[in-house]
Amino acid sequence: MRITELFLKNFGKFQDKKIALSDGINLIYGENESGKSTVYTFLRGMLFGMERGRGRAAIKDNFSKYEPWSNPNSYSGTLRFTCDGKHFCLNRNFDKYSKCAFLFCEDDGEEFSIEHGDLEILLGGLKELDYDNTVAVGQNKVHVGNELAEELKNYAANYYISGDSQIDMNAALQSLKERKKQLEREVREQTEKAQEQKERMEQEASYVWRDLHSLEKETVQVKEEQEKYNKEFAKINVDSPHSFDQWRIHPIAVIVMIAIVVLAMLVFDKPWNLVGSIVIILAEGIYVWNALKDGRKNKDEEKKKREAQKVWNEINKCEGRLEKLKEDYQEKQIYYENLQEQIEECEEVGKETPEQKKRRKALELATERIQEIAGEMQAGIGRRLNEEVSEIFAEMTDGKYEKVWIDEQLEMSLFTGERKVAMNQVSLGTLEQLQLALRIAVANIMYEEKYPLILDDTFAYYDDYRLERTLRWLSENGQQVIIFTCQKREEELMKKNGILFHKIELGAK
Repeated sequence: MRITELFLKNFGKFQDKKIALSDGINLIYGENESGKSTVYTFLRGMLFGMERGRGRAAIKDNFSKYEPWSNPNSYSGTLRFTCDGKHFCLNRNFDKYSKCAFLFCEDDGEEFSIEHGDLEILLGGLKELDYDNTVAVGQNKVHVGNELAEELKNYAANYYISGDSQIDMNAALQSLKERKKQLEREVREQTEKAQEQKERMEQEASYVWRDLHSLEKETVQVKEEQEKYNKEFAKINVDSPHSFDQWRIHPIAVIVMIAIVVLAMLVFDKPWNLVGSIVIILAEGIYVWNALKDGRKNKDEEKKKREAQKVWNEINKCEGRLEKLKEDYQEKQIYYENLQEQIEECEEVGKETPEQKKRRKALELATERIQEIAGEMQAGIGRRLNEEVSEIFAEMTDGKYEKVWIDEQLEMSLFTGERKVAMNQVSLGTLEQLQLALRIAVANIMYEEKYPLILDDTFAYYDDYRLERTLRWLSENGQQVIIFTCQKREEELMKKNGILFHKIELGAK
C-alpha cells in the first residue's frame, strides 16, 4: 500500500489543503503549531474513521479537538492510495449529523462498501490497534503496548492452524468460552428449575403425609367407636333387629269370657252355677293377668329392639366411615408415592445430562487443543521475530548489536558478541531504535502488505550517527515512510548522505 494524496477539505485548522506524497521517504516539516499533529490525526481518521466520545470524554477526544475552525458543518477529507497496482479514492464526512464514507477504484470506477468491510480487506486486515502498535508511531509513543504481544500470539495460532492469519483464534477461543458459559448457564437454569419443582413437590408431599397421618388417626378413632357400639350391642343381647307385634286383649276375647259366665249361670243349677261362675271368673282373671304380664314383657322387648336398632345403625355408620377412610387413605397413599417418584426425577433432572457432559468435554478439548497449538506456533513465530528484529537492528546500528532476544511478552534483551547487555545499560536512543525495529519486524511478520511507516517526531533521542543509519535503512527498505518533524536535522542528514526524500512544508500558524 502507498498513500499518494491527502486532501484536508475541512479538518482542524486546514481548509482545502492538499498534500501529495511520493514513494520512499516523505518529510513533512513544520514548526510547532503548524498542523503536523492535525495531518497525522487526519491520516489515521481517514483509514479507520473517527468517533465522537460521550459525556466528559467528548471534550478532549480527537473528534472534538480537530473539528473545523471554520464551517464546522463540513468536516471531511479525501485519501488517495494505491493497493495491488490499483488506485483508490476514499472520501469521509466526519460530521455527526451527516457521517458517511465512500470508497471507489479510480481505474475502473468500481464502488466498495466500507460498512461491509471492503476497506479492511484492502488494508489486509490491518486494525486500528495494530496500526498504533506497528506502522504508526505517535509523539513519545514508540514503545509498543502489551496488547501487541497478545495480537502476535493470536496471529501465530491463526496461521499455524489455518494458514490464514485472518481467521481469529482469539475469537474462536472466546466463542468456545461463551459456548461453555452458555452450557453452564443452561445446566444451572435446569438445576434451579428442577430444585424449585422439587421444593414444591416436597411441600405438597408434606401436606399429603399430614393428611395420611390424620386419616390413620381418624381410622383408629372410628374403630374404637365401632368397638364400643359392638360391646353395647352385645350387652343388649340382640343379634339383629327383629319385628315384634305389640300385644293387646282382643274385644272378642272379652265377649267370649262374658258369654261363658252367662252360660254357666244358665246351665248349672244353684248353687253350682254360682260356683262355676266364680271358677270361670277366676280362670278368666288369671288369663287377663297373664295377658297383661306378657304385654309388659313385650313392651320391654320393644324398647330393647329400638335401642338395638339405634346401636346397629351406629355400627353401620362406623363401617361406612371406615370404608370411606380406607378409600381416602389408599388414594392419598398412591398420590404420596407418585410425589416421591417425581421428587427423585427432579433430582436426576437437576444433574448434568450425558449429552451436556459430552458437549462440555468437547468444548474443553477444543479449547485445550487450540491453546496447545497456539503455544507450539508461538515458539516458531518467536524465533522468526527474533531473527527479523536482530537483522533490522543490526543494520540500524551498523552491527554493534548482533542479536536481540524477545520473550512472549515482547520484553527484549540485547547481545553484542557473546555478552548480554542489560537494558538499563543502553541509552534512551538505543531503546527507541530497538522499539522501532520491533514495530517494523512485527508488521513484516503479521502482514503481507507493506504499509506506509508513519513517524511523528520519533527521532528526538537519536544522535546524528544513529539517525543517519536509521534513515538510510528506511530508504533502502523500499517502504513508503512519512516523517513528521519540527527539526531540520533529518533533512540535513539526508542531504549530506545522499538519501533521497520528498519534502512537504507546512506553514507556521
